[in-house]
Amino acid sequence: MRNFTIYLAALFCIFASKMIGQESFEKRAKEIATRIEKITKEEKAALKEEIEAVNLQQQAGTITKEKADEKKKVLAEARAINIEARVAKEQEQLNELVQLKVDGKIKESDSSRTLVIHWDDDFDFRNKKKEKKFGEKRTTSQFVFAAGLNNLMVDGKLQDKDFKFMGSHFYEWGTTYNTRILKDNNLLHFKYGMSVMYNNLRPTNNRTFVVNGDQTNLEVYSKDLKESRFRNVYLVVPMHLEFDFSGSTMNDDKRQFRTHKSFRFGLGGYAGINLKSKQKIEYRENGDKIYAKNKADFNTSNFIYGLSSYIGYKETSLYVKYDLNPLFTSNAVDQNNISMGIRFDFN
Repeated sequence: MRNFTIYLAALFCIFASKMIGQESFEKRAKEIATRIEKITKEEKAALKEEIEAVNLQQQAGTITKEKADEKKKVLAEARAINIEARVAKEQEQLNELVQLKVDGKIKESDSSRTLVIHWDDDFDFRNKKKEKKFGEKRTTSQFVFAAGLNNLMVDGKLQDKDFKFMGSHFYEWGTTYNTRILKDNNLLHFKYGMSVMYNNLRPTNNRTFVVNGDQTNLEVYSKDLKESRFRNVYLVVPMHLEFDFSGSTMNDDKRQFRTHKSFRFGLGGYAGINLKSKQKIEYRENGDKIYAKNKADFNTSNFIYGLSSYIGYKETSLYVKYDLNPLFTSNAVDQNNISMGIRFDFN
């Protein structure tokens, strides 16, 4: 637990020192988040059209209900694979962006950039003017993207000797709704939505996970591994009680409420299902690169639930989440996943 506290304190110091001049970094991160959101919407829209086509075939009597359900499942799986593949490219760009920020290669201000404003043909200036005058609606929505370090805890101790500390990452992206609880006070909000979580573990000492009956253990691999990664993907429903210190202003005797304009923190948790578990290894044999992927359950839990919290300023927060259920269902020792990193909530 001491190691974890040190790592968290170090992460907090880095976060605090980087807040000044964060605007350029946030802008570029938001562009990536917007592209991820666009990818999701495109794939969901395409899936909807495909399912409607299957429904028409069923209504016309050309296929049975059982066949229609089977086709819908295949189509949904294909679209999920498309989303994962397209989002993975954006994640790589975000990783590069974060690394540039850590290396100090992103300037605090970028005066060479030109601000370009786009709007749709059906943009309603009256609605925007009304929003400016009377403030935000009581319920707003955000696109959430989070990334950082991932590891396991055993009896309160971080397992950084079993898994590469800087090499094991997590990613999360999704949509949330933020509802102001009190009509005339902006402090308390209920934040809820849906997210996809990617938890990656990279074992140390040339090891991989091996299933031995109901036990899943780390064992040394027979070849010299260039890559060993274990990934679990979850679909979760996060819920938080958010304290937002943005306050309110008065305009024409009307009280305006704004969110994500000051410091805020959230306390809550999440629950969901395990979509898939996959192990990837890479090694060289006779001068050739060999890639191997194994998709199985690895005795992992089918469900996930845990606690999470974040604290930050405006759109950017420090984020910590901890699984209350063990990663593996029947292992002799409970191993609980823990993640910490940076979270962005884009209105």
